[in-house]
Amino acid sequence: MSLNLTGIAASKGIAIAKAFLLETPEMDLSKKEVTDTDQEIKRFNNSLDKAKEELQLIKEKTLKEMGEDKAEIFSAHLLVLSDPEIIDGVTNKIKGDNVNAEFAMKEVSDTFVSLFENMDNEYMKERAADIRDVSKRVLLHLLGVENTSLATIDEETVVIAEDLTPSDTAQLNLTYIRGFATDIGGRTSHSAIMARSMEIPAVVGTKNATETVKNGDLVIVDGLEGDVLINPEEEVVKQYREKLEKFNAQRKEWEKLINEPSETKDGHEVELAANIGTPNDMEGVLSNGAQGIGLYRTEFLYMGRDQLPTEEEQFEAYKTVVEKMEGKPVVIRTLDIGGDKELPYLDLPEEMNPFLGFRAIRLCLERTDIFRTQLRALLRASSYGNLKIMFPMVATLEEVRQAKMILAEEREQLIEEAIDVSEDIEVGIMVEIPSTAVAAELFAKEVDFFSIGTNDLIQYTLAADRMSEKVSHLYQPYHPAILRLVKSVIEAAHKEGKWAGMCGEMAGEETAVPLLLGLGLDEFSMSATSVLPARSQIRSLTKKDAEKLVEEALTLSTADEVAELVKEKGFI
Repeated sequence: MSLNLTGIAASKGIAIAKAFLLETPEMDLSKKEVTDTDQEIKRFNNSLDKAKEELQLIKEKTLKEMGEDKAEIFSAHLLVLSDPEIIDGVTNKIKGDNVNAEFAMKEVSDTFVSLFENMDNEYMKERAADIRDVSKRVLLHLLGVENTSLATIDEETVVIAEDLTPSDTAQLNLTYIRGFATDIGGRTSHSAIMARSMEIPAVVGTKNATETVKNGDLVIVDGLEGDVLINPEEEVVKQYREKLEKFNAQRKEWEKLINEPSETKDGHEVELAANIGTPNDMEGVLSNGAQGIGLYRTEFLYMGRDQLPTEEEQFEAYKTVVEKMEGKPVVIRTLDIGGDKELPYLDLPEEMNPFLGFRAIRLCLERTDIFRTQLRALLRASSYGNLKIMFPMVATLEEVRQAKMILAEEREQLIEEAIDVSEDIEVGIMVEIPSTAVAAELFAKEVDFFSIGTNDLIQYTLAADRMSEKVSHLYQPYHPAILRLVKSVIEAAHKEGKWAGMCGEMAGEETAVPLLLGLGLDEFSMSATSVLPARSQIRSLTKKDAEKLVEEALTLSTADEVAELVKEKGFI
């Protein structure tokens, strides 16, 4: 019987193969009272050691087969297994509550997973997947349960799972695995990001694929539309094989554009840049022809450790990327972290609403010791290429002025120390708070550029937490209010002779590209694998037609009407 499921198109492409159902082993994690807590802690420590041995082997295998950047995931996992916050949390719970190690581990890891999952930041959400993955590994050893392995697959397969952990994705043998579909996840989940980096089709967030699909079912995963077809009719399979051939031909055409300009048919050129989270992401940036780095998140330097990163560590991380880009622009965002993640070495307050609390530039302007160290490292790295500095979560002009003053002081100090600093560093802000977008004309006089962070701007403007299923329908990139805010930000920048970019997910979306082009956006920053499709799309459009599209879109009342208009007019 043929069945269809709908999810989120997470990675482009089409996979047609038999299903391999990755089942989660059953684990009894119920609370049990123990009398010998020392023995229980010993059992926990033994399981930690076994998990570390396994991870070391996986890391070595990944390094050999998939490269250094993928192997780094397991360095992060090994750090989690040494994190005193987690280890002490579990041992204290065992001792203090006289409970079994399984229950203690589950309680502690769930707390950390919840913290990370609620962050509006791709890199931080990946940390939730890391902790869940590591925790599961330790729990399986505690319970003596064998884990299902993807490494044993030796025929063409579509993997069906509740979710894919970093360990799972590292085991995906691309010789046989054609694609995957998961019950949970979004475009920014670890499995989605990995699928795009490996360029295999994926649909996530289907809700019930694991309940609907059986081992051996013929499955089509349509990563273009977000559909999963189970046991389709032969005629449907034939149609999808033709669709797959067309997509593969299209991908070959995209590859020809690696060194081409991002230019419309009527000669208007924009910049297509990539978002990165660590220097390890550079391989994808260069192989996809990105013309710059529009957002370099620096949080990775502060995570998974028990003390602040040194100036030297930061300098090397920034210098590496700036040098590899060989003069192309690299926009580096200063530390964007706060009350929604308590780093073990920072005494941050617990807050009722951390997303609106003490974080990002607010934290940096109070903890100027942290801020000044980062600014010194950035300034030193600036002499190795085209480095630009961006301050996140700016709400007031006072914040911009104070941050620029501290930057100027550190610059002068470095010059006094006879250390090379670039003479021409652009300083900009992320526009992600509605007050900043509304007052963009005032901010444009004080900064060199804007980068619109739509991930936050959308949820703050519409008061809709995109991680909440109940209100996720209100997270609408094409809402007339969002388009109007984006328009006013771009116009304010241009009025002062400044440039405006966008580094939110919206920048790489097929529906958004013609709208943003028509609004006059100068720089589009996205996942590296979205660069070539976006370049191809831009080269098929004219600026004049995109401007007409926007003119009409701004007269519409709903996000659905806007998205429908883009389709009707043949832009996608």
